[in-house]
Amino acid sequence: MHRLQLHYTFGSESKPQNELVRNPLLDLLHAVQDCGSISAAARQLGFSYRHVWGELKRWEVELGHELVIWEKGQPARLTEFGAKLLWAERQAQARLAPQIEALRADLERAYAVAFNDAAHVLTLYASHDDALSALREHATTQQQLHLDIRFTGSVDAIRALNEGRCVMAGFHTVPNPRPGSLAERTYKSLLKPGQHKIIGFARRTQGLMVAKGNPLGLHDLKDIAAQHARYVNRALGTGTRVLLDTLLQDAGLSAQDIHGYTHEETSHAAVAQAVASGQADAGLGIEAAARARGLDFVPLVEEDYHLACLKSALNEPAVQDLCELLQTPQWPQVLNALPGYLPAPDAGRVRSLRQTLPWWSYHHGKPSGNL
Repeated sequence: MHRLQLHYTFGSESKPQNELVRNPLLDLLHAVQDCGSISAAARQLGFSYRHVWGELKRWEVELGHELVIWEKGQPARLTEFGAKLLWAERQAQARLAPQIEALRADLERAYAVAFNDAAHVLTLYASHDDALSALREHATTQQQLHLDIRFTGSVDAIRALNEGRCVMAGFHTVPNPRPGSLAERTYKSLLKPGQHKIIGFARRTQGLMVAKGNPLGLHDLKDIAAQHARYVNRALGTGTRVLLDTLLQDAGLSAQDIHGYTHEETSHAAVAQAVASGQADAGLGIEAAARARGLDFVPLVEEDYHLACLKSALNEPAVQDLCELLQTPQWPQVLNALPGYLPAPDAGRVRSLRQTLPWWSYHHGKPSGNL
């Protein structure tokens, strides 16, 4: 059995569509069957005799079966295998026509954005966040801005920004993280004052996601350590993992004090599901994920969710549209509907790294510190 590969092409709206999915070999076989000769089939398709004959021979080798019977003085006709290929295509076209038409329509809707000069697409790598998902939907409905969001860890998001895979990256820190903190050691080497700017986005609460009623009475990380509660963690390189390690350090605890520290999940939703299914007793995450799965939530800390943008991209239409959208009265209404979220005081406004994070100092116009 040969594996099928689907392809599509672009055409004018006026061009008729005889089949929803076309295959060049089956087009050749149809023409040979209709015309009764290779030369007539070639004329019908607008190809040379040599091209059609060569393609048929190539496909016979590829498929391991003869396709056309040539007999001197007789019309060319399809072999049994060739005829069965056409039969199989007719069956597939008839059975799958609704699904194929729906797929074609979806593709056309997606590509309509590319052909619409008023629409813009912004590629954004970001730490997983429910507010970004809400923003993606809001941006599409309010203005023709399409957010191409790739959720990944905060560290990987900023690396994607530095490697040119996007123009914006989402990451989060506690407000005014102290100099020398784990957040500084994690993010400072990745962010460049002359290259990056910060766009205000949202403030959110992170805390412990626990079973309904909080049966173990877990109120902080010390309780988790003392009761040997089963913890579920986020992966190394995520902002929530950085936050956990910071909170452990502040509490005088280590990774060895947390049972399940090496049990990792890929998102806030996955952590919440692990708790909801009884695989773990607690995990650090956002309130919206906890509420969505019927869990209780113990708030621990507020965070600023930042959008780091290339300075060179600030005047691009998609970035301008996003900044304008974040400053509209409608966006805070959307954000306030999400548990544990508030608009950032500087939502949609561009700020320097120095204004946002206290890790750089300037003397006589020159930056100091490890840049």
